[in-house]
Amino acid sequence: MLAEIDQQIQTLIREVGERTKAAMKADFTIDEKTSPHDLVTTVDKQNEQIINQRLREIDPTAQIISEEGFGDQVHDIHGHVWIVDPVDGTMNFIMERENFAIMLALYIDGQPTLGYILDVMKGLLYHGGPALGVWEDDHQLSTPLNRGLRDGLIDVSSRILMNDLHHAQTAAKAARSIRVFGSAGISMTQLITGRTGAYITNLKPWDLAPGRVLAEAQGLVVKRIDEQPIDMLSSNFVLVATPKAAKDIMELIN
Repeated sequence: MLAEIDQQIQTLIREVGERTKAAMKADFTIDEKTSPHDLVTTVDKQNEQIINQRLREIDPTAQIISEEGFGDQVHDIHGHVWIVDPVDGTMNFIMERENFAIMLALYIDGQPTLGYILDVMKGLLYHGGPALGVWEDDHQLSTPLNRGLRDGLIDVSSRILMNDLHHAQTAAKAARSIRVFGSAGISMTQLITGRTGAYITNLKPWDLAPGRVLAEAQGLVVKRIDEQPIDMLSSNFVLVATPKAAKDIMELIN
């Protein structure tokens, strides 16, 4: 059953990716949500409606958590729960026209099960989970090298870095260099392919869910900075890293 769902979701996310690229050539509306830095477009909303409708056909008894409000009011994550980000990196989508993703994840009884991150403009789909392995399109990824902080690149959310939250600047200065991608999905693809070694950020469920599935399946550490359990119904201040880099960072910032 899981393999069948996986194939259907791969087809769905690629279809939505193509629709997104087509929509970029037409006019779309941009609105502010909470601030000028928190934007939503009609493309985000249309993508979410299409994805959610198809998910209800593919997995009829599942609950859906999705960013723009077209999902369910989910109070627990028992059974099948799909978590949807229709455009991850909306600012990049609007301003750069690249470095944004479409993301989905399936959690079963709270366990990370399937994750999907489509880098829309590159056309690369990162997908899989603990039972299926982790793939870039049709190529299975190897486990990233377990580099320490000083031997790798660190990715830090710009707001966290500028405000030095949880002493993030200390960790950033100890790394070989810093990267900031502006999209949780793109950042996660850099981690699971071994291009970066650590990521410090604050993520909502739809930002975290797919990357967590893939990162943990790749042997990476996904944990809250305060070392409390991750809550997939709330925001989490998280560290995603190789085991060595995670140890180095936690020793530096705590």
